[in-house]
Amino acid sequence: MSLSIRNLTKSYVEPGGRRLPILNVDSFDIADAEQVVLVGSSGGGKTTLLNVIAGVTTSDSGQVVIDGTDVTTLSEPARDRFRALKIGYVFQTFNLLPAFTALENVLLGMSFSGRKVDRSHALELLERVGLNHRLHHRPTKLSVGEQQRVAVARALANRPSLLLADEPTANVDTANQDNLLKLIREACTENSVSLMLVTHSQDVASQFDRVEKLSDFNMPEAAE
Repeated sequence: MSLSIRNLTKSYVEPGGRRLPILNVDSFDIADAEQVVLVGSSGGGKTTLLNVIAGVTTSDSGQVVIDGTDVTTLSEPARDRFRALKIGYVFQTFNLLPAFTALENVLLGMSFSGRKVDRSHALELLERVGLNHRLHHRPTKLSVGEQQRVAVARALANRPSLLLADEPTANVDTANQDNLLKLIREACTENSVSLMLVTHSQDVASQFDRVEKLSDFNMPEAAE
């Protein structure tokens, strides 16, 4: 799935009424099945950009075209539906549902797409991230690293066409980092999934052919 961003702007209004520009992206593209790493300073807009691409947050102006669909023109329900069908998202804060177990979180993620829930696929993903012994534990009974691995499994559960991953290895040890990256990259390669991965880790970034600095194409000061 291809991604094309044009003339994208996003700002927030501070308590005093001052408008704070976050994004001003003239042009950015990811080709079908391309894997891209995005790096940048904290607070620089990386997570905001992912949220706008996923339709979680609306932009002020511009286009985000995913496989021919401009997400910015969709209503909120339509964006939710599109995201469930086409986009896998590993949130930096995980966004796991606290009342449900690891397995149930992945199964619920599947149900949002409207497709048949594939329990065997959910079990396979959780086994691949090393959590087959923690299937029935709720998030509060899981370590931060384990919660992150559940989030990765859930993001891959619907076999998305575009995977957005916000610091997916930030809270895991080196061994699990390598396992998670291998799982993410293999799943994307096998299913021709485009990948946009945000990281602060130079070790992670060095494993990818295309690494982009957000500051090279995001000029928020020009949006003031």
